[in-house]
Amino acid sequence: MRLSADWLTHPGTVAVFDALCDHRAWFVGGCVRDGLLGRAVDDIDICTDAHPHDVITSVEAASLKVVPTGIDHGTVTVIAHDKSFEITTLRRDIETDGRHAQVAFSTDIAEDAARRDFTINALYATREGDILDPNGTGLPDLSTRRVRFIGDPDARITEDYLRILRFFRFHAWYADPAHGMDADALAACAANLQGLPRLSKERIGTELLKLLRAPDPAPAIAAMDQTGVLTTILPGASSRMLTILSGYTASPLARLASLGGAEVADNLRLSKADAKTVALYRAEIGTTTQPGALAYHHGADAASDIIALRAAAQEMPLPDVRDAITKGAAATFPVKAADLPHLSGPALGQHLRALESRWIDSDFTLTKAELLS
Repeated sequence: MRLSADWLTHPGTVAVFDALCDHRAWFVGGCVRDGLLGRAVDDIDICTDAHPHDVITSVEAASLKVVPTGIDHGTVTVIAHDKSFEITTLRRDIETDGRHAQVAFSTDIAEDAARRDFTINALYATREGDILDPNGTGLPDLSTRRVRFIGDPDARITEDYLRILRFFRFHAWYADPAHGMDADALAACAANLQGLPRLSKERIGTELLKLLRAPDPAPAIAAMDQTGVLTTILPGASSRMLTILSGYTASPLARLASLGGAEVADNLRLSKADAKTVALYRAEIGTTTQPGALAYHHGADAASDIIALRAAAQEMPLPDVRDAITKGAAATFPVKAADLPHLSGPALGQHLRALESRWIDSDFTLTKAELLS
């Protein structure tokens, strides 16, 4: 089988492989998987039998920029023709602790493939696009859209407990729902819940948001709920609302807000902006603020998310409020502070807020003259 993709012949790709011409090198992982599926590829990972320092020497000799981003684990980042490439030396695990692995460099592609997480992620391609499947299971599983661990699921999970969350994330993005989830993988996830608290909150939050960006994350989240994974990472959370919300269009942060749970921002270490958005959504679910007002105060996207969350919470059909949201998002309050020269300080702010409230209640129809009168 041969991979066909534009990035194979990108000038940066050609320059990197030319620089590594004295060594063996292959494309690996996500770029091969997504390329075979015809999906867009943003990140190009390359593996090689060259030692990291030899990689640096080779690419610098070709006048390419190199950054030793993870050199202790065999990874350097190379910039060529404004495109970045992660180049990693073939590896085998010596010791793992459930979060990190101590690795030794290898020259055997089969050793490198055996240490990866899922069969569909252990696919390689030559610079010409010829596919290699060292484990012999990646191509069959990709063709039938099955997400399975390589070898023993329990062993793969105890090497890095984040693989529990990655299993559900990859299922949401790549699996054929008709097959259901791999029973051995689910059992291993449920049996290793004690490892999840050992992971950093940042890693958990990042992985969960990647899952929630999937076209329909509800089945995967429901399985996380059933196995105890969801409440382990987010105490008090439930998949019920998300299952209903899956019938509507909603952002990843709205989907996160639908899960509930205590102290979401702290448990997942969200950015300040994301934490503020989730808090807003959760606060507005139970209010009666009109769609136009929501759009005026928070923007059209946030208003649409909040209306969808309310519908899901009440198990009601999604109302058609697009016109109201469009109107609210485009509205501009016609009164300025300069229009009230007789007021200043707190009195000015209070009066402006009162006028703005009247204007919003009028569905943004009151004119400046009518408000000032």
